[in-house]
Amino acid sequence: MGLFDRHAGLLEAYRDVRTTGHDPFQIRMERVLSPTTAIINGREMLTVGTNNYFGLTFDPSCMEAAIEAIRAEGTGTTGSRIANGSYSEHVSLEQEIAAFYGKKHCMVFTTGYQANLGIISTLVAQGDFLLIDADSHASIYDACKMTQAEVVRFKHNDPSSLEARLRRLGDKPGNRLVVLEGIYSMLGDSAPLKEFVEVCKKYNAYVLVDEAHSLGALGEHGRGLCEEAGVLDDCHFIVGTFSKTLGAIGGYCVSNDPDFDILRVTVRSYMFTASLPPSIVASVRQALRVVIARPELRKQLWDNVATLYDGLKARGFVLGPQHGPVVGVHLPDRTTAIGFWRAMLDAGIYVNVAVPPATPNGVSLLRCSLCAAHTKQQLEHMIDVMTGIGRQFGVLPEKSAAAD
Repeated sequence: MGLFDRHAGLLEAYRDVRTTGHDPFQIRMERVLSPTTAIINGREMLTVGTNNYFGLTFDPSCMEAAIEAIRAEGTGTTGSRIANGSYSEHVSLEQEIAAFYGKKHCMVFTTGYQANLGIISTLVAQGDFLLIDADSHASIYDACKMTQAEVVRFKHNDPSSLEARLRRLGDKPGNRLVVLEGIYSMLGDSAPLKEFVEVCKKYNAYVLVDEAHSLGALGEHGRGLCEEAGVLDDCHFIVGTFSKTLGAIGGYCVSNDPDFDILRVTVRSYMFTASLPPSIVASVRQALRVVIARPELRKQLWDNVATLYDGLKARGFVLGPQHGPVVGVHLPDRTTAIGFWRAMLDAGIYVNVAVPPATPNGVSLLRCSLCAAHTKQQLEHMIDVMTGIGRQFGVLPEKSAAAD
């Protein structure tokens, strides 16, 4: 048996994708020009698939903070915080994130993936129960593989399904940890978090919420779904990332648990990887200040969400279940999705294509992510382009009922 024989099915599908044109999983950004444009295949493209929700990758104050940090402290830390120590910027960033959430403790990770992987797999162990939404992110599923806790899945966004599973556990000994997400990354829907929290309280379960895609986007102050649902104090652990709204890379976990700091010497993905370089920490600290100081960015993001979501829906596209900065456009099958994606690229618009097994319930879709820096004109142009391609591929009727 060869090392890659177990991937035979995926290899065959991947070869099919690569022989018919551009590989959607190997796109080369030859030059990124702005939060909403890039050079791809020698052409300037509109980018609507980067998770750059506030457009802070090109914020002058964030870039200047990064440049100054490089000049002051160099390009990297060359080791973990356990081995090489914490820079003062690491500690300051953790204090600022904790204060942003009104929590007592924070740990910063080198990636958001490592935050989920390490925190979840360390919090529960043999004899405990880890309950996850069926549509959970890959990092959450990978954390399940690293723990000896019993993993229990419940139906997506269904508090009654979670309650049924907690009820079946009865009086079995062991902790219960329920993992939810603020915004789910494929379809863009949010958890009914208040209802989930009530179920967790009833059964004495701990709650961990991954706010990767909802930081900045949701809540009066941008603290995510926990804030918007009014349950910030009821969520025991909040995990997130710096790679989306904050425009950099890294991850974090905040909590009020008095013993939280023991995780610094038990979470392997924190202990055994190099810490974030000073430039990233400095840009993230500044980006957090921008999120706090400029709520108009959140309003602009949601105005853009309304423009794209409502515009595509009016043209007849089948979309994810609710408005959000991630807009999933459902397509009938993998071949259509990849062909549609290529046609979009040929028309000068970059979005993500998502196909099984990476998607929930085997759905094939185009995944669009909005940015506060997108203009209404850019998004209206995108709607027109997608409408034309939709008719070409038979996804939409030749004559739309809505005015184009």
